Amino acid sequence: MEERLQKLIAQSGLCSRRKAEELITEGRVRVNGKKVTTLGTKASSSDTITVDGKPVEPEEKVHYVFYKPEGCVSTARDDKGRRTVVDYLPKDRRLFPVGRLDYDASGVLLMTNDGDLTVSLTHPRYDIEKEYEVTLEGFVRKTTSKAIARGVELDGRMTKPAKIRDVVYDKKKARTRLRLVITEGKYHHIKELFASFDHPVVKLKRVRFGIITLDGLAKGEDRPLKIHELKRLRLLVEKAKNKTLR
Repeated sequence: MEERLQKLIAQSGLCSRRKAEELITEGRVRVNGKKVTTLGTKASSSDTITVDGKPVEPEEKVHYVFYKPEGCVSTARDDKGRRTVVDYLPKDRRLFPVGRLDYDASGVLLMTNDGDLTVSLTHPRYDIEKEYEVTLEGFVRKTTSKAIARGVELDGRMTKPAKIRDVVYDKKKARTRLRLVITEGKYHHIKELFASFDHPVVKLKRVRFGIITLDGLAKGEDRPLKIHELKRLRLLVEKAKNKTLR
């Protein structure tokens, strides 16, 4: 199967796709010995691709689940000098977060170098479930839960239906603890959702991404995804894709 040359170079782990495009236009890339300078040129894994005379080999795809602690950002690097999720992982792995969790949130964060899977798991069309434990100021009533379950207007658009369950009231602290299942991943989505009902988020923890949970992990720990977990994740994506085609 042929793919764009810059994508194949990026998948090798040599550089980003944007940098690969620069290498191509600079005339530093050859396919089967022939210099290529045109963006959009396609090649396959069976072709011999070189950059500055050195062969480009496909990078082995790796997939991990990481228990993100509070106090770090869900990026590979941060221009503000804050600690990132990548700082917790061994340096011999080239891993990137699948989606994001807020700086002050904790929980399940998938880490991989598999760009195609990342795009599929985070695409808003595919409705991959994310489940959170949320602690909120005030008492969340049934009318609020029902409104969120139907979808509410935020920033001029309707949110997708969500599920709220396991609601517990802490009368001493005047707080509510609950579980929230959503299929969206917008920045600060949960905080903005509950803020619209005057319930500031006190604590946020993602306990599930698709079928992946925190079982067996402590904060700051990671483990490779098991073969059956990866298969089930891919199956979730395929089912979602098939559903959108109907």
